[in-house]
Amino acid sequence: MTYKGASRIAAMFGLVLVLSGCGGGGFGNFFQGGDRSRAAAAGIHEQNRLAGPSRGSTVWDLFSNAQPPSVTVEVNRYLWNASLEVLNFLPVQSVDPFSGVIVTGFGTPPGGGRAYRAAILINDPALDARSLNVALMTSGGPASRETIRAVEDAILTRARQLRIRDRGL
Repeated sequence: MTYKGASRIAAMFGLVLVLSGCGGGGFGNFFQGGDRSRAAAAGIHEQNRLAGPSRGSTVWDLFSNAQPPSVTVEVNRYLWNASLEVLNFLPVQSVDPFSGVIVTGFGTPPGGGRAYRAAILINDPALDARSLNVALMTSGGPASRETIRAVEDAILTRARQLRIRDRGL
């Protein structure tokens, strides 16, 4: 498996874990404890232990001399920066520029009354709507499709503005 394929699989698995921790999916309420969470965590730990060090490349392989220096990050910088700018009212919990994943905590937009949290995956270097995946959650469950679409449109618009600004330099 290539580095690009392994990093995309790892990014999607991380996104699935984050979203399942939000209340849905096979892992239940993974990040908030409970018997199902402990059993799921034990199963993942056992699976990783059995897989051993030969299960594929990791982010730490980038820092070893085994990787060729021509390895590039497959994340669009305009989408990355636009995502952070548009969702700047949400507290960032984790970011991984190597896989293109941004996970935020709950926050309320300016002038809004509902708290949201987001998971963003940027999985392609192209400045394209297909490169951007946004998942929004509220405390009551997933956000509406209209809200998610509005956030995606705002991120894409800001990314295009950033690219146009850089073209003028």
